[in-house]
Amino acid sequence: MRDMLVAALKSYYVGNINKHLSNIEVYLRQPVGVGEHSDVVETIDKELEKVSMYDDKLMMVIKYLEPRKEEAVDEKKETKSTSK
Repeated sequence: MRDMLVAALKSYYVGNINKHLSNIEVYLRQPVGVGEHSDVVETIDKELEKVSMYDDKLMMVIKYLEPRKEEAVDEKKETKSTSK
């Protein structure tokens, strides 16, 4: 269950990063896509802030919630030794 939730968080953050990067690409290629926003640079900056926020969260999940390789190996060893 834990692994599933961590994977879901990672997917959620990656999806949002891609969404906001796509928005930035639209603004860069077709500034008319900004519509009611007259300041394209400000609009792109707001999108970058969102990318930064989701990237930070993704890095926190990877750093603090993903099992490290050493921990995973230790858990497997412990499981094998207790099952004998």
